[in-house]
This record gives sequence, structure tokens and C-alpha cells, in this order.
Amino acid sequence: MRADTAYMSGSLLLRTSERESLPDSLIIRHLIFALIQQRHRHNMTRLPNIIGNWKMHGTRDSVRALLNDMMARLPSRPAAQFAVCVPAIYLSIVQEQLAGSQINWGAQDLSPNPPGAHTGDIAAEMLRDYGCRYVIVGHSERRTQHGEDNMLVAQKYAVAQRAGLTPILCVGETAQQRAAGETHMVIAAQLEAVLQYSGVQSLAAGIIAYEPVWAIGTGDTATPEQAQVVHHDIRQQIAACDPVVAQQLPILYGGSMQPQNAADLLAQPDIDGGLIGGASLQADSFLAIGGCA
Repeated sequence: MRADTAYMSGSLLLRTSERESLPDSLIIRHLIFALIQQRHRHNMTRLPNIIGNWKMHGTRDSVRALLNDMMARLPSRPAAQFAVCVPAIYLSIVQEQLAGSQINWGAQDLSPNPPGAHTGDIAAEMLRDYGCRYVIVGHSERRTQHGEDNMLVAQKYAVAQRAGLTPILCVGETAQQRAAGETHMVIAAQLEAVLQYSGVQSLAAGIIAYEPVWAIGTGDTATPEQAQVVHHDIRQQIAACDPVVAQQLPILYGGSMQPQNAADLLAQPDIDGGLIGGASLQADSFLAIGGCA
């Protein structure tokens, strides 16, 4: 099959500007990805994930009350997979209250180092000891407030997987980067660090969360169409390495998803759930977002 024929078959997946710049091998990969998408269009295997990021919120009493409220309101057959990523100091409470429930839990960060002389850090093995399934890596607040670069995030991603945790890799651009037309370049570099460090197959056991930094905690949000473009670009970058991994990879939206905008965002073909900040601190709003999936 000629490469130009392959391009035309997968034309919905390639911008016009990309036609001349891509080598034949990548164009053929795009064709394979397009065929996989068509095959799965009416039988998607990606289950929605609604994951709360509590950030630095909570007290012992409020954590217990919130978890009790969530479990009391959770439908017997929820439409999405729910989880909460909580401050590490409350993991024992979360493990105690959520064990055996339909809500999983995780942490918001981990050390790239093994257990040892690292004062103040938390090892992946410690998170596993508290029953964590997930851990967030590379959140924009860690990147900006703690100076975490792409390589450090890639190391944390790998350490999490070696410990049996599912890493939630956060990627996203600032308002200045978006205004400069650098969204694709910034996110591609963030993804490439993990691809180079751990390989594309590592994403078969991971999750990506797109968080436009300009929308986090501001009340602003990307339109469904804006978010879909970026999610699609992320899946395309992975598809260039492995179309099957790309098709199965959950890509969550993490920029001020609320009950009032969740349905439109989750209706997009490449948005597979949400990494929820403020709305996850109220059981009714958090579960309402899941009800839109």
C-alpha cells in the first residue's frame, strides 16, 4: 500500500501540515490507528475514570465525613471507576474506610528514591503498604512550586510502576505557552521524557491527565473542543509508537471539570474521565461528574 493512500485513509487523524513532514512509516502507523479506532468506535474498551485530587485539604474528621458521604451516595453499579488521591497523612484513614468498596485510592506524589536516608520523602513501597492503587506524578503544582522537570517526572513514573502502582502522568501548558502556540510542543516534550525513559509499553499500565495549567483552580476551563484537540494529539503521539497502546490508554481531563460541564467534556471521543480537584471535596459534585460518564 502506498503511503499517500494510507494518509488519505487516515486523513481525519492528520493535519494537512503534517502530511509532508511525516515519513512513510509514521503515516502507515496512523492508518493502523485509524482502523483500530473504527473497529472500537461502537465497542470502546476504555472505562471512564473519575479520580479526585484532594490536594492539601482535609482534617481527620472531614476526611472521614467525606468518605462516608461518598460511599452512602455511590450507586451500586456506578457508571465510572472512582478513586481519590489524598494527602499521604490521611492514607491510613482512607485505607480503613474504603477497603472492600468500589472506590480506589492513591497518593499525590512519591519519591524517585528507594527507602533510605531521604528525610521527608515517601517511597513507592510505603504507598503500597497503605493499599494505594494510584499515584499522581508531574502535577503542574509539583512542576512549578517544586521545580520538577520532565526527567524527574519520568523517573517517578517508572518507580511507581516498578512498585505496582498505576501512575497518573499529568501534562499541560501554561497560559503563556498556549498564547505562544506552544501547547503541542510542551506536551509532546513531557510525554517524550516518559517514552524515552520507560518505553511506550509502560503506558499500557498508566493513565495520562491533561491539565491546562491556566484552568486549574481558576474556574476557567477549556471548551470541550479545545480539550479534545489536545487529547487527540496526545493519543496520536502514542499511536506513532504503538497504536494498540494508544487506543487503550485512558486520557483524563484535569482542568476545572465540574458537574455543569462534565457531560460535554466526557462526550468527546478522546476524553476518558477526569482528574477532579475542588469538585472532589464534595461527595455530591464528585459523584455527579461520574454520573455524566
